[in-house]
Amino acid sequence: MGNGNHTSITVFILVGLSDVPQTQILLFFLFLGIYVISLLGNISIILIYIFCPSLNTPMFFCLTNLSFLEICYISSTVPKMLFDFLAEHKTISFYGCAVQMYCFLLLGSTECYILATMAYDRYNAICHPLLYRVIMNQRVCICLIFGSWMIGAVNAVIQTALTFTLPFCGANKVNHFFCDIPPVLELACADTWINEVIVVAICGCVIVGSFMLIIISYICIFCTIQNISLVSGRKKAFSTCLSHFMSVTIFYGSGIFMYMRPKSSYSMNEDRLIAVMYTIIAPTLNPFIYTLRNNDVKVGVTRMLRQTLKCCLE
Repeated sequence: MGNGNHTSITVFILVGLSDVPQTQILLFFLFLGIYVISLLGNISIILIYIFCPSLNTPMFFCLTNLSFLEICYISSTVPKMLFDFLAEHKTISFYGCAVQMYCFLLLGSTECYILATMAYDRYNAICHPLLYRVIMNQRVCICLIFGSWMIGAVNAVIQTALTFTLPFCGANKVNHFFCDIPPVLELACADTWINEVIVVAICGCVIVGSFMLIIISYICIFCTIQNISLVSGRKKAFSTCLSHFMSVTIFYGSGIFMYMRPKSSYSMNEDRLIAVMYTIIAPTLNPFIYTLRNNDVKVGVTRMLRQTLKCCLE
């Protein structure tokens, strides 16, 4: 990958979100604040799960794994972007670009199927409440999460390898703030039609495939909720899915719009803004989406804060 016979490019230049110095300073502090908030929010969910045994349920096991993934996901792009805001030369090495793309694809694909796993968890909790603990036992949860990571790894290997075995011998300016597939393919000195078809096909399997699993789960959930006679019961059942539904809408809405469009409709300026939604905003909002409406988490946070305060006073 990237040997002398195929490429004369050793570094890429990332265009970033803005080339205006004053704007870059403002964006640096803005995204630094967002990054810190995201890290604190997702780390808090992991700590709550560890220190609150009452929250050791399948749903929170999946949520904890999602939080760990979100920490890695936002860290695959934001630290480099923050550095570039202050750097004179926004460069990334050829292999550094490949590694960033691999990590981004691995984590993004894995998130698709972790969200699908969480939808399956909600399906069992609402449609099969008496068998919920039996169906969603620890072994099943671990297998579902492990399978999600394996699907992400396979997708990332295939797409990264296909992209960086292309010859790069001309322009090296990536019209994005990180190494994503479409802007990198634009720099290749070869016909990328096959790569574009493979991107759409694999994204169709990963994004649309997992999204359909979520839709099927919600159709079954909706049918079950409709059969609940008590209005209070319907509201309670619906509220347990609302947080997940909001998270899915943000992540999949921007992801499908980004990768499932024909090339003729691409606009890199527009794509950079869309990418901010699913690479930065979504990982930041998820901890709040899943905790603000969850009484169990509020109780867990209160208990953890009391234990922390008690330890500090002793």
